[in-house]
Amino acid sequence: MDVVDGGVDRGQNPRATMERDSDDKIADPSWFSPKKLLFVFCVVNLINYIDRGAIASNGVNGSLGTCTSTGTCSAGSGIQGDFNLSNFQDGVLSSAFMVGLLVASPIFASVAKSVNPFRLIGIGLSIWTLAVVGCGLSFDFWSITFCRMFVGVGEASFVSLAAPFIDDNAPQAQKSAWLAMFYMCIPTGYALGYVYGGLVGSVLPWRAAFWGEAILMLPFAVLGFVIKPLHLKGFAPDDKGKNRTDNLNVLPTGYGFSAVLKDLKLLLVDKVYVTNILGYIAYNFVLGAYSYWGPKAGYNIYKMENADMIFGGITVICGIVGTLSGGVVLDFMDATISNAFKLLSVSTFIGGLFCFAAFCFKSMYAFLALFAVGELLVFATQGPVNFIVLHCVKPSLRPLAMAMSTVSIHIFGDVPSSPLVGVLQDYVHNWRVTALVLTFVLFPAAAIWFIGIFLNSVDRYNEDSEPDAVTRESAVAPLLEEA
Repeated sequence: MDVVDGGVDRGQNPRATMERDSDDKIADPSWFSPKKLLFVFCVVNLINYIDRGAIASNGVNGSLGTCTSTGTCSAGSGIQGDFNLSNFQDGVLSSAFMVGLLVASPIFASVAKSVNPFRLIGIGLSIWTLAVVGCGLSFDFWSITFCRMFVGVGEASFVSLAAPFIDDNAPQAQKSAWLAMFYMCIPTGYALGYVYGGLVGSVLPWRAAFWGEAILMLPFAVLGFVIKPLHLKGFAPDDKGKNRTDNLNVLPTGYGFSAVLKDLKLLLVDKVYVTNILGYIAYNFVLGAYSYWGPKAGYNIYKMENADMIFGGITVICGIVGTLSGGVVLDFMDATISNAFKLLSVSTFIGGLFCFAAFCFKSMYAFLALFAVGELLVFATQGPVNFIVLHCVKPSLRPLAMAMSTVSIHIFGDVPSSPLVGVLQDYVHNWRVTALVLTFVLFPAAAIWFIGIFLNSVDRYNEDSEPDAVTRESAVAPLLEEA
């Protein structure tokens, strides 16, 4: 299977085509095929979100100590118990990684123009690995918060660059499905994190959960440095930062801060991009708080004895089926930006109705049935929403578009939602009311994405990467050859 970098332009001259054919014949196929690339990125993404789920699990996050009216007190457990954290501090801890992600994402996206993007992923994963080791060695609220910030720094390179690599190497008719496979790892990772955290917390100190994550990630951090560098559409440099002369369509010429500001301006004036991200922010506001507070809410509302396992199991099944279904359905509909907005608005609205209705029932079984259907529909958005991010901008803007998408949905979405839900719960002392208020936010998300259907949208995947780029005569060769 040949995975081409956007195909050949209709106006391409015959000499360029012959040069490409000649280059392809003499090139040695890489063992690192597109499917292997997808597998590696999926596993890394899975580990990233296992970490998110583990720190939210009852086994790792724990609870504060309690005292009865008779004066009998029980010790707290996990991070919250050991460091005596309020619900607000606990919510802040879940969002601390965002500080590093906010600062580092635009930097990695910009540096990708002068340093091979695959090497940047290796650097980021190395930082991530060291940071989670530090979480296991932390001794108070501030030390673990500091380490969580560097977890965000390490994650920044991966979230900015992995999806463009996948988009470049996916078969043309399966781009949404491949993206869906990658983003399927988000709910699956969260769910496995709940289970992993619950199991580790029941037999070992909570710190061991972070050290286990570091062991899992280390081989992939090393892989980023030892494998032959892969090249991203619109970006020319090799791992030493020198401009290459093979397999290039364009050579970006602006690497400085002013170029980043110029690119940011292009994103901010793009109505399709902005509308998509606004809906994504509202959506992630809900999903972020669900993922962090879900096990505690389930335990308190429905007296679930194994809330970590139950929420983990539901999220794994619904996350896998829902996310994959969203990508497959979009490919079946014809993967266009307009169709992606249709799928986003409909699935989020109906999914929101099911989730809202679920929290209205007092029966745990009715709740689980309705909530499972709601999550199935809500998770169907992952492939389509990121398809829009990648295809509404020029190729050279994709890493920055992904970086700013990630930063935006966190800094305006799940970062404030976790502590705000904690504050609301501290005020109302009723998890059912808190959950209903939170779930209602899904409806504005659906409304925003519905507006996107009527915008003038153009798929810009095959446009030149840079307006001021140095254009080569030869066409782009495949980034990877099928092994």
